[in-house]
Amino acid sequence: DDESKRLVQTFPKEKSFWCPSIVLRAVISSQKHFQACDSDIIVSTFPKCGTTWLKALTFSSLYRNQFAWDENSLLTFSPHQLVRFLEYDFYLNNPFPDLQNVCVYQPRLLSTHLPYASLPTSIKYSNYESLEPFSLDEAFDKFYHGIYAYGPFFDHVLGYWKASQENPNKILFSKYEDLKEDINSHLKNLAMFLGVPFTDDEEKQGVVKEIAKICSFENLKEVEVNKKGVHISGIAHTGFFRKGKVGDWSNYLTPFMVERLEKLTQEKMDSLGLTFNLSSKTSKDITST
Repeated sequence: DDESKRLVQTFPKEKSFWCPSIVLRAVISSQKHFQACDSDIIVSTFPKCGTTWLKALTFSSLYRNQFAWDENSLLTFSPHQLVRFLEYDFYLNNPFPDLQNVCVYQPRLLSTHLPYASLPTSIKYSNYESLEPFSLDEAFDKFYHGIYAYGPFFDHVLGYWKASQENPNKILFSKYEDLKEDINSHLKNLAMFLGVPFTDDEEKQGVVKEIAKICSFENLKEVEVNKKGVHISGIAHTGFFRKGKVGDWSNYLTPFMVERLEKLTQEKMDSLGLTFNLSSKTSKDITST
């Protein structure tokens, strides 16, 4: 506690901070004490960039042979209860959580919003406080200048993008719009990366399509467990399901905001080979994993 308090005094303060104050101590604890296993799978995303969907897809693909379809845990638990956050679910109230006995399925499947540079060292080098609502103008301005939880956004995405280029066998980088455009192909690619590729028989039996259906936005939004209750972060489970539509953000921003965002995106990403179609008519949302 004392160490955290001293550290906090050295940080710049904003209503929306790069690391939410509620998880600062948990982040420090995870960096110091989390020991990754070579077989661990870590789902890493920027907030509100397809996290819930990606958790569901990864869980169902990775563990599909460990349960019957009518017993799929997604029917009774939210994706965030099945794939739990290091900084919220494990280290928030306990600097030494017993991770060995809390993961029902193996290999362990965990998640985080942390930027690549802030990950616990053992993850990178293994072998394998509630916010007050902002006006749209204020939220956009903070996002644009990188004052955003787990941000700056572009640094967060590019950190994982660069790492995936350097070590593609260890880090899979996915775009949200690509998953929306062709979920079956990308789901097979995800399973291949996880080391549990779909067999020819599974594809013929429609397993890939069944997982895509179970994990779809439309299905998960209607599951009763996702309609009630609150996540440990203070966010209602319903808050993890907005519209799930690619490009919907352009319906809320002014033309000036869209222009600023397009220029900033090109400035930050194009030179590194990470490109997106961000025109106001065919806007794309992105997520990194």
